[in-house]
Amino acid sequence: MPAGDPAVPPGTGAEPLTRQWNPPYPVDVPLILAVHRRGARDPAYRADPSGAVWRTALTPDGPGTLRVAARPAAGGGTRVTATAWGPGAAWLVETLPSLLGADDDQDGFAPVHPLLREMSVRHPGARVGRSGRVLEALVPAVLEQKVVGVEARRAWHYLLRRFGQPAPGPAPDGMRVVPDAATWARIPSSEWHRAGVEAVRARTIAGAARVAPRLEEITTLAAADADRRLRSLPGVGPWTSAEVRQRACGDADAVSVGDYHLPAAVGWALAGQVVDDAGMLALLAPYAGHRYRATRLVELSGVRPPRRGPRLAVRDHRGF
Repeated sequence: MPAGDPAVPPGTGAEPLTRQWNPPYPVDVPLILAVHRRGARDPAYRADPSGAVWRTALTPDGPGTLRVAARPAAGGGTRVTATAWGPGAAWLVETLPSLLGADDDQDGFAPVHPLLREMSVRHPGARVGRSGRVLEALVPAVLEQKVVGVEARRAWHYLLRRFGQPAPGPAPDGMRVVPDAATWARIPSSEWHRAGVEAVRARTIAGAARVAPRLEEITTLAAADADRRLRSLPGVGPWTSAEVRQRACGDADAVSVGDYHLPAAVGWALAGQVVDDAGMLALLAPYAGHRYRATRLVELSGVRPPRRGPRLAVRDHRGF
């Protein structure tokens, strides 16, 4: 815990715990945490009218709800106030700095492309945070495999509403905590069907849930070892591994190879042409160690190639 930050009382989760923190770097709380949001109606994530962000998590100590708000601090900088409820409250406030990018080492990131330089200046608070929770990042990533976003979000919403726990504390209506590993592993095929998830993705999630303790260990591993362990799971490839490591491990170099839209966006932004995965990796080579950071800045720029051809069709496996 940073020097001068008050110790977090142990508590039992019955009463809220509050922590105030002045990060020694620019912080854009909504921007950092937005990568954890799975659609506007995500039961595990909400933004309230004041600009505060609410998140739920299944921590090592149990379920918890976290509200994070930021305002300018006296004398400059940002004052972050976090309030947490539930058995996981102490863990959530203790790990707040990591969630907001305290472990994000930006040394060596020297953007040479004008767009990346511009976006770095425009978004100095766009750090890469780490949630420290692997299964809760892996499940929605698997749900997003090879489907359009609306399908994945629909499945995530259904499964959390059906099997998640109510969010502790005064969370916004409808918020839920992701199920534990045992619950994911025993969801019957009929419920996966109702969620619109076909057997392949359902098996991948159930298989991951059965080895969840080993998966949670990847937050302590080197990036290559974390990637290797994730990809040893049937149904988990480079795209899914990268998506999980970005969020759970704060891996600023994890590139989502295999993404349907990303290579075109990176190619258009950095070279003025649409490229494939190999072309994207070549363009990102100067940013080794920070390639996810570079793609995040491209995404924030909103630069995209002209849209040509039909959109991917939305499928509904519930009717199969």
